[in-house]
Amino acid sequence: MAISGRVPLLLALGLVAVWLRPAPSTVSLWLLGVLVLTAADLLTASAPAAAGIARRSPGSVRLGDPARAGLTLTNDGGRMLRLQVRDAWQPSAGAHDNRFRLRLPAGERSALTVPLLPRRRGDLDAVGVTVRSWGVLGLAARQRTYGVPGSVRALPPFESRKHLPSRLARLRDLDGRAAVRVRGQGTEFDSLREYVRGDDVRSIDWRASARSTHVVVRTWQPERDRRVVIVLDTSRTSAGRVARVAGEPEIDGIPRLDAAMDAALLLASLASRAGDRIDFLAGDRRVRARQRIVGARDIAARLQEQMADLDPVLVEADWDALAGAVQEFGRQRALVVLLTALEPSAIADGLLPVLPTLTRHHRVVLASVRDPELGRLATVDGAAERPTAVEVYDAAAAEHELARRRQLEQVLSRLGVDVVDADAGSLPPALADHYLHLKAQGLL
Repeated sequence: MAISGRVPLLLALGLVAVWLRPAPSTVSLWLLGVLVLTAADLLTASAPAAAGIARRSPGSVRLGDPARAGLTLTNDGGRMLRLQVRDAWQPSAGAHDNRFRLRLPAGERSALTVPLLPRRRGDLDAVGVTVRSWGVLGLAARQRTYGVPGSVRALPPFESRKHLPSRLARLRDLDGRAAVRVRGQGTEFDSLREYVRGDDVRSIDWRASARSTHVVVRTWQPERDRRVVIVLDTSRTSAGRVARVAGEPEIDGIPRLDAAMDAALLLASLASRAGDRIDFLAGDRRVRARQRIVGARDIAARLQEQMADLDPVLVEADWDALAGAVQEFGRQRALVVLLTALEPSAIADGLLPVLPTLTRHHRVVLASVRDPELGRLATVDGAAERPTAVEVYDAAAAEHELARRRQLEQVLSRLGVDVVDADAGSLPPALADHYLHLKAQGLL
């Protein structure tokens, strides 16, 4: 049961009656009259169950994009329904303008639309639909909440999609070159041509040269149909929030995991257009998601579905288990991209021992979301006459951390690992550019 603001208003009007006839019986009679009137109005209200409720779920939408959920109410009874309806969702679904008042004649139906603006990835559920059925006077209502299942699936936003056209143009330019000479195994033979000064002598085809009056060399073209294995770290290091660009408050930034997802989506979209096969793996202490994608034109959509439910887990990553999962995809040489934080303590204890196994069979790239706050703290404001002790200590700690990261990059480089370390907003295009560089050099 619920009462409207008209009941307190009626009670307040009783002050006029008391002023005209100041007696205890006046107060009692007025209260009794309001109570009887409210009870009578409650009896005229139809049961909320007379309203049939059906939900129309919005399906999937990219995080930050608006969505619209629908409700259809049907009057299954024989009386007019005076309804107040509230469609409640969990807070991260961003439901607004979700309260409605309507009059529904017998046998009629009405469609209601609830705007949503998801603020978190994953499946965001409807909590329930509360229906109030008011009486004729609008004083009292019968109320009941129904669990009407519904959800909206918020996918990673893929904001780096804007960088894809320019990288595809560079990829087409790379594929359009006439005969690219590449050293090493795993390349496709293209043609024979006459030797010119500057050609690698190791590319000379001596048998073909013996049958010709000129020295002949083999030319190669970059091999397509390579494997790209994307490994997404969902351990504790992925939970930290970082600014997208330097100078932006961290509170307005995004989790490292979301920035890494954006880089993975751009790389996968680019590599699939290049004819490469994509394997995706995400995990921490255990594998959270695994998918093998071959020749999928909607690769970004499929990866977004896989990533939607992934959240950081406050545990250390088990790189032995993740490396084993990479090997389960196959022994064929691949480009393995590890999307993890370049945190010296976490990498030294967990990742470094398993890197020799990965680099022995694969080309390994470590892509890290850099926190621009480190660079800002390491720079003491020169405009100030005298920096404070706190600023000096912050700068020293930040510089020490940056030095540790540089040393770690050198160690990884000696192990044959390429490191791409950039801000959240710059990592996706930087990783895509590195992939194109490896493609152009025939290093995949």
